[in-house]
Amino acid sequence: MELQHKEIPVEFLQRLPEGIKIVKRHGKEFMVVESVFGPNGEDLVSRSVHIHGEPTLRLGVTIGNRTGMIFVDSFWGSHAKLYSFVPDDAHENAEVNAFVPETGASLMADRECDIQGCDCKRSILLNLPDGRSKVYVCARLGCPGHSIDLADMPSEVAKSVGSINFFGVGSLDESWFDEF
Repeated sequence: MELQHKEIPVEFLQRLPEGIKIVKRHGKEFMVVESVFGPNGEDLVSRSVHIHGEPTLRLGVTIGNRTGMIFVDSFWGSHAKLYSFVPDDAHENAEVNAFVPETGASLMADRECDIQGCDCKRSILLNLPDGRSKVYVCARLGCPGHSIDLADMPSEVAKSVGSINFFGVGSLDESWFDEF
C-alpha cells in the first residue's frame, strides 16, 4: 500500500508529549516516537538501527516458536519492521509476546484492540518519559491497532492520534522519506 499522510490534531501539536517529536518530510508533518521505556525504565530506542532515517524501537519478541529481536519504525503509525529471525506466523491469528531484550521483563498488558474485526485482548505496552503516558500496540501479528494514553490530554485527542496509520513499506514509499 502507498503511504498516506494524515493530519495531526492541532491540540496534540500544542501539547506535544515528551518522547514524541514532529519531523517534516516533503512539507508534511509526521509524528516520530523518540523515547519509550520498559516497565523498569529500560530504554527501548536503538540508535544503531534506523528505518526512514530515524532510530528504531528495539523489542525482544516471541512469535510462535521463534524468539529474537525486532526493530520497529519509530514513525507513528508506520508498520515497517526489521527482524533478527524469520518469524513463525504460519498459524492464523499469531500473537507477539514482547519483552525487554536485555532483562526479559514483559512488555505485555491486558488491553483489547480497537480495530474492528480484531479480537486480540493483549497489547505491547511502551511507557513515555513522563511515566504516566503510554503507547499500546496490538499483539496480533499484522494488526495495525495502536493507541496512546496521554496524561493531561483529552481522550478524544488521544483517540484521534491513535487512529493515524501510515501504511506501506518498500521502495514505493521510500521517496517520501528522502531528504533532498
